[in-house]
Amino acid sequence: VQLVESGGGLVQPGGSLRLSCAVSGFTFRRYGMSWYRQAPGKERELVAGITSGGGTTNYADSVKGRFTISRDNGKNTVYLQMNSLKPEDTAVYYCHADPPSRLMRDYWGQGTQVTVSS
Repeated sequence: VQLVESGGGLVQPGGSLRLSCAVSGFTFRRYGMSWYRQAPGKERELVAGITSGGGTTNYADSVKGRFTISRDNGKNTVYLQMNSLKPEDTAVYYCHADPPSRLMRDYWGQGTQVTVSS
């Protein structure tokens, strides 16, 4: 099983980044997917989630209206479009696979660093 995030980097405040998480090793279309982030000295927090079919999304209040989660089940990839970035968005961003059953395990990616700074 692999979840490989990409697209992180350094961006100025007000800028945009698009994160990708390419998945292999399990049936992607059956899993809900989420993006989490963890800033230094803080707990990991949920940023956005999307259901297996992509019909329902949810967002943390801090990113509503600025971030958009989406997925392409044909490409086994989930995305996070981040606009109007703020310094407080600086964190390591992780993708997470939410299993369809409690009998199945979840999966995490290795994380990608996003730094918002002038």
